[in-house]
Amino acid sequence: MKQSRFVSDYVIPLWEPPAIAVAGGASYPVRNIYCVGRNYAEHAREMGTDPEREPPFFFMKSASCAVSSGSRIQYPSRTNNLHHEVELVCAVGASGSDISVADAPEHIFGYAVGVDLTRRDLQQNMKEKGRPWEIGKCFTQAAPVGEIQPSWNIGHPREGKISLSVNGTVRQEGNVKDMIWSVDEVIAELSTYYKLEVGDLIFTGTPAGVGPLTPGDDVDCSVAGMEALQFTVS
Repeated sequence: MKQSRFVSDYVIPLWEPPAIAVAGGASYPVRNIYCVGRNYAEHAREMGTDPEREPPFFFMKSASCAVSSGSRIQYPSRTNNLHHEVELVCAVGASGSDISVADAPEHIFGYAVGVDLTRRDLQQNMKEKGRPWEIGKCFTQAAPVGEIQPSWNIGHPREGKISLSVNGTVRQEGNVKDMIWSVDEVIAELSTYYKLEVGDLIFTGTPAGVGPLTPGDDVDCSVAGMEALQFTVS
């Protein structure tokens, strides 16, 4: 019998899964990152669209985009217009499909503040050509996420100030209660397209004020009741 040249069941070494710190000292391994687009009316308007309450739409980032608070974010390649979008992030704690709005909180492990970094020029170029614009959203370090607060500690916040500052100047400020689609509604709708799994992160949309970042910028983000998120662009 010919002996296998491989020393394990895998032909390459397994990598450590991306993980985000959890309050209390543990880590949350990241499986998928889902994002909902234009979920605040004022942001929809600044992006040139009508904020009518049409069904939400979704896009994804690779799990490898996730980085923790305190990171130095390398300014990404092939862009001259890197934008910040601060968001409330949900961490899934129980799997499920076709989840009802009423049952959505039972599927949430916890919450954090995150930033959907966007190569806006690449995104806009793809939109104009009628092509998928994943290239503008999914790249290395494109999803900084702060420490996750378990729901048993903070409950299920459905209102509270959300803000982002660059070099001490407030750029974005809003309230999570102003979402067009609530957290529970987002989870219910998303779960009709995908089976949500433990390890999934859901970015729930950004308020108005998105704008550019440049190397050297210090970014501070917060959602009421949660640990702040900080990172530096280098």
